Amino acid sequence: MTELHGFDLLREQVIPEINSQARLYRHKRTGAELLSIENDDTNKVFGITFRTPPQDSTGLPHIMEHSVLCGSRKYPVKEPFVELLKGSLNTFLNAMTYPDKTCYPVASQNLQDFYNLIDVYLDAVFYPLISPYTLKQEGWHYKQLDPEGALSYKGVVFNEMKGAYSSPDDLLAEKCQHSLFPDNTYGLDSGGDPRVIPDLTYEQFKAFHQTYYHPSNARIFFYGDDPAAERLRILDEWLKDFDQIPVNSQVALQASFPSPRQITIPYSTGENAEAARHYLTVNWLLPENNDPEINLALSILAHILIGTPAAPLRKALIDSGLGEDLTGRGLATELRQMYFSTGLKGVRAQETQKVEKLILDTLQELARTGIDPETTAASVNTVEFRLRENNTGAFPRGLSLMLRALNTWLHGGNPISSLAFEAPLASIKTKTASGSHYFENLIQSYLVDNPHRVTLTLEPDPNLAQQMEAAETARLAAEQAKMTPNDVQAVVSDMHELQRRQETPDSPDALATIPMLKLADLDPQIKTIPGEFVTIAGTTTYYHDLFTNGIVYLNLGFDLHTLPAAWLPYLPLFGQALVEMGTSRQDTVRLSQRIGRETGGIRADWFTSNMHGKANSAAYFFLHAKAITSQTGELLNILTDLLLDARLDNPERFKQILLEAKANVEAQLIPAGHRMVNRRLRARHTEADWASEQMGGIDYLFFLRQLIEKVDTNWTSVLDTLEGIRSRLVNRQAMIVNATLDQNSWQQVQPNLHAFLDRLPDGSHKHIHWQRTTYAAQEGLVIPAQVNYVGKSLDLYRHGYDFHGSALVIAPYLRGTWLWDKVRVQGGAYGGMCSFDHLSGIFTFLSYRDPNLEKTIAIYDQSSAFLSQIDLNEQELTKSIIGAIGDLDAYQLPDAQGFTALVRHLTGINDPMRQAIRDEVLSTTAEHFRQFGDALGAAQADGEIAILGAQDGLASSELTLDIKKVL
Repeated sequence: MTELHGFDLLREQVIPEINSQARLYRHKRTGAELLSIENDDTNKVFGITFRTPPQDSTGLPHIMEHSVLCGSRKYPVKEPFVELLKGSLNTFLNAMTYPDKTCYPVASQNLQDFYNLIDVYLDAVFYPLISPYTLKQEGWHYKQLDPEGALSYKGVVFNEMKGAYSSPDDLLAEKCQHSLFPDNTYGLDSGGDPRVIPDLTYEQFKAFHQTYYHPSNARIFFYGDDPAAERLRILDEWLKDFDQIPVNSQVALQASFPSPRQITIPYSTGENAEAARHYLTVNWLLPENNDPEINLALSILAHILIGTPAAPLRKALIDSGLGEDLTGRGLATELRQMYFSTGLKGVRAQETQKVEKLILDTLQELARTGIDPETTAASVNTVEFRLRENNTGAFPRGLSLMLRALNTWLHGGNPISSLAFEAPLASIKTKTASGSHYFENLIQSYLVDNPHRVTLTLEPDPNLAQQMEAAETARLAAEQAKMTPNDVQAVVSDMHELQRRQETPDSPDALATIPMLKLADLDPQIKTIPGEFVTIAGTTTYYHDLFTNGIVYLNLGFDLHTLPAAWLPYLPLFGQALVEMGTSRQDTVRLSQRIGRETGGIRADWFTSNMHGKANSAAYFFLHAKAITSQTGELLNILTDLLLDARLDNPERFKQILLEAKANVEAQLIPAGHRMVNRRLRARHTEADWASEQMGGIDYLFFLRQLIEKVDTNWTSVLDTLEGIRSRLVNRQAMIVNATLDQNSWQQVQPNLHAFLDRLPDGSHKHIHWQRTTYAAQEGLVIPAQVNYVGKSLDLYRHGYDFHGSALVIAPYLRGTWLWDKVRVQGGAYGGMCSFDHLSGIFTFLSYRDPNLEKTIAIYDQSSAFLSQIDLNEQELTKSIIGAIGDLDAYQLPDAQGFTALVRHLTGINDPMRQAIRDEVLSTTAEHFRQFGDALGAAQADGEIAILGAQDGLASSELTLDIKKVL
């Protein structure tokens, strides 16, 4: 056994699938395990994970995740996490609570920055300060500012989870898991039930950290191109001060049910009870997650069953008309035992049993008569393509691998086996080709014959929110009644002390402990993306010579300004219809099979943006497509069929697409309410943002509800519009092609691309200007939630501000200081943020899961004074500049680089402009902060407001709100 820096090497393996060398170590002194993945990826990842099974639903693991990042032995500032967000080049910085583990990952492309992040995180998890006031701030506390006032609850996690419990989709996901695991830790809420969170004591809080946050209970992960031996040396320096201890954190297996169960749970609908529908899922407990082949096979099976609109189980559910959209977790693989969950949302009360029967009957029929071999082949190819491409988007690849490894590693399994997919994939393909009914047998054994099944129904309850609020009020009143005068005074004193701590700034000496780079460490030059414009068949084509590992990425863009404004809301539906409604020669199922078998995927999307120096907008409909280079010809044949031959004349299928779209937008309102508010606010100011609201915002939701009726009453008109969109949009003269792949492959692809473009219509077109609708200056948008999403927008350019690159430094600083402290820490919201679009001059303030209304608006209005009067020292200024450069240099995979270059071209941003902005960022001074504060102040009086929240809160607000019911 090889030893290095206090670690014993347990196993090692080359993993060609991810071009990596994997080594698993155990620390001799503490027993901590370390998985080291070595490769040439510059986006380095570190993570430390503790197994943290909750013993109740007070949210202790979640609150602890927040709390350890609120100051530590070596870094005694209030929010080291925020200081790192402000002043590092991180490509990922966060922490995540799962039902059985808590993860602390970081990532960076800069080696010294990477080491800095690791140092702060290790001190945070092993030596946090976690005083009683940390629990009060991050978890919960009594709010009572004077002895005569009423008690209330306040706390960041408390309000976050109130928001989570207001979302039926979030509630359903949580309860699906709980229903399958009633006898172990997975039956509890590690995030916290707001009704239970106030039961948590500081003694429990402190003991939890002492028990679980120890190296003996840790799994440590490294990934990337940093020196491998140095990983062990760094960790040994931290771990050598600990001794091994026994930690009882194992997760017990859930015993199987002898027979299926039925559970019904209410969810809050607010005042919209008449329109509210039921949610129903059928859920199965699956095997322990320790066999890579079974894991991969079940992943493919889930794709076969529900992974595409043509998947047999999904299609049966949607075609039934019993609900509006699919719901359920699908295949969940992050727990010790996997589970599968699927069903429908938007179900009438009298038809819930029909949904359950349909699911079970469809599975029995598939097991008995077999799955279409073309469906199986398409799903196997799709999953294989995803594994080989390893495209995690903005999420670091290393972090994705860490989470995959933890599925087995956390419970004593081999983490490396989870990362090597060639052997299990080959075995599955062999069994599938043998005619052994491999996937049918999986359906039979794991679903049809599995008695550990729960049918879970969420039923709408218009009185639930009031009942929960009344119960909380009654509990607080009972607690207050038991308090002696001394108890009351202690609560008031604690509240004032917490406020004092929150409002007291960190000392310069404390802030100086946070490690940071120097300006000299930053590259003064922009990062460029190779690009070459060519004309192919009369169409502008933008090509990027990047290594893509044998994959061609194509973005086909069609100018939306060829369409009248009234047609814009149809566009997302049109895009989905192209891909999901079949062609004259292939129905939906056959087309879906063909796409899955021959390509890496095709998806429709739209893009709108303001343009540099212009009042009009860039607005495009996109088809994004990818395939291995040898399949480019077939990929382009499919795209030809989609654009020219897609059948749009199926009202039943189009209505299904409509219902799914409506359900998706409604599902975003609570978990992503701040984004909906941001889009709504910006729609008031620019054509680009107004168009975005029409195609994805609250206006879009209103449109969808009307269109559902129109499909039934005037389908001919709807079809005429869809065909009109196709005839105007699909025109190679109003089109741009973006291609990302290596030079040699590009030479092979060009003839196919030329042939494809030759087949498209070639005609004249005119640019249509869109007349925007207007909105009330102060808008209240009603949803059934216990928290609010509060936004305000300012038009800085209209009030005389001239853009300077320093704005990209100042906006994140404002977010990470003033708004973080006032809206989140002191106000109790889960988030307070702001954003600035330098192309339009629109600045927006936003809050997330916020208990306040007017108080938050007042904080926004005080932001200008905060900046105008700021006394910024050199260290804080440098830190903020570093953070801004980190944002500008965000890590991107090749396909994202290619598309980013296209976006810059469409919006009029060239490299000299980018360099000028970077120069201004690097030369930012404190005076720029004060000038920006003055700009906020000048625009403040004309600011516009939009708030998503509950009816009662909006109606009783002192704001003059135009109130609309959204949900």
